[in-house]
Amino acid sequence: MRKIPPKLRDEMSKDSYYKKCCITNLPGNIEWHHNLIFGGKQVNEKFCILPLNKEIHRNIVKYKEQCDWIMLNRATDEELKKYSKVINYLELKKKLNQKYGLYQNGNTGKIINE
Repeated sequence: MRKIPPKLRDEMSKDSYYKKCCITNLPGNIEWHHNLIFGGKQVNEKFCILPLNKEIHRNIVKYKEQCDWIMLNRATDEELKKYSKVINYLELKKKLNQKYGLYQNGNTGKIINE
């Protein structure tokens, strides 16, 4: 597990987005998940660190696609281009938006209930 730099950790702790699970939209038992691995390392950028309920975090494989969808929609196209070497994240974002709808700052297009 890669440590989140103190400056970023402080910024995230003050952001209300990180107070509830980005999958269930419920507070409580939140863990921060590094969703993007690039060059064999967890990426420490705000858009790819997601707040997840502890139970969802423990079952991350089940929720990986939804986490990717959320992460990709939190990033700008420029941020995604920086990491689109092997995987074209702009195309993946388009595909996942067709499947799940739009995701904007915690508001989902479709309810995820698995």
